[in-house]
Amino acid sequence: MWPLQPTASSLVGGNAPAESTETALTAVPRARAEDRNTTVGESELSINPNDVTPSASRLTTSLRDIGYDSATAVADLIDNSLSANARRIDIVIESAGPHSWILVADDGDGMSRSEVTEALRFGSRRDYSAVDLGRFGLGLKTASLSQAKRVTVVSRRAPINRTISTRTLDLDHIQELDVWQVYEPELDREALAVARDFVAESPGTVIVLEKLDRVFEGIDPAGGWGARRLDKLADDLDRYLGMVFHRFLEGTADREMPLTIAINGQKVRPWNPFAPDEPATEVMGPYHFRLTGSDAQNHSVTLERYILPARSHYSSPEEFDRLSGPRKWNRQQGIYFYRADRMVQSGTWAGIRSIDEHTKFARAALNFPTALDEHFRVNVAKMKAVVPANLRELISPPVNELCAAANASYRRASLVERRSNGGQRAGRHSGGLQSAGVSLRVAAALAGATGALEQIAEVLRDSDPEAAEALGF
Repeated sequence: MWPLQPTASSLVGGNAPAESTETALTAVPRARAEDRNTTVGESELSINPNDVTPSASRLTTSLRDIGYDSATAVADLIDNSLSANARRIDIVIESAGPHSWILVADDGDGMSRSEVTEALRFGSRRDYSAVDLGRFGLGLKTASLSQAKRVTVVSRRAPINRTISTRTLDLDHIQELDVWQVYEPELDREALAVARDFVAESPGTVIVLEKLDRVFEGIDPAGGWGARRLDKLADDLDRYLGMVFHRFLEGTADREMPLTIAINGQKVRPWNPFAPDEPATEVMGPYHFRLTGSDAQNHSVTLERYILPARSHYSSPEEFDRLSGPRKWNRQQGIYFYRADRMVQSGTWAGIRSIDEHTKFARAALNFPTALDEHFRVNVAKMKAVVPANLRELISPPVNELCAAANASYRRASLVERRSNGGQRAGRHSGGLQSAGVSLRVAAALAGATGALEQIAEVLRDSDPEAAEALGF
């Protein structure tokens, strides 16, 4: 057994510097009378400080409920694989009733025996680089335990030495003894045999989830419903991972190698919300911003804007349906947040405006580095972010400009469709002017001259109301 007290710094909301983590893990000695008001770091100790290591059973239970679902939990595990320079990630979902298991294997750098043990600490001690997708040192544990009671890490680091390290964190064990411990498991279970096969010939890491109580919540895992639940999980993972990691799968992320993800042997297809392969997709000019504040001024935030085409302009009806997204067109419009090329939130206007049928083809990418996590209030599950107030003021005009152009494009497409269906036979001249008016609105939005066009429309409504009405002004 290996004792693993959690790091205090991560549990109270931050990462302590590497040189101070040992202090966070060690019980503070009882102060002597002559040591009263002794300063440790920047904190002043009072008389008789006491170690307050949290109850293992209670804290691990509470940390199971911080917002993950099955798809976001697996995505968090993949973040670790990307940080380890993985090129391929295999997800295996095995249906075996109450003994079902999920496995996430990568061909990354792998870990030594001590690193495997440390990886299972809540608030593991490590520093994160600018491109690492981890943040608190909690993801592997909290993501895994949100779905399963037992998580095992199997890893091999050396290319030549075939040493494979295995450690297990088991909630039942922790709750029974109320201790922070991991242990080396027996290797007689099928899931662990499969895991070791993945790293038998080369370095890599495998995460094995067993006792899937949260995955099977509310149903009997031994029945048909259990198998169907795992089939649905595979489908959900295919859609979600294809969206969240689409830049990595496409090879457009800021890393040297593209990524392959396979679920039960089937490769995940990337889902790019901005339809770059559709010729009719309109790309509006990007905006670059810098946040105020001493720790943020050296980091740029980029807003990219897109207007997706109407149904009739897609390469195929199937592509139109596929690009509508998991939540379909209306609920997929809006801003997509990217943290170091990994999507952390999709389809929201961030309080700038509300969802509208006429702007359902408007989508934007907001890109920011991991150094701005605190400003964007990225949560532990890395599935939610908040636009800082000062940045919201800056992006509101270009977002509204995007929506004005998308609105005009939608109305133009609707007008053309009605005319093609014969709905405009009686008023072709008027319809042509309306189409011209819509085109003017689109052109003005793309040129950043929406305000000027509105002034022209206002003058025209006063000077020639009939012409203004015919143009749709």
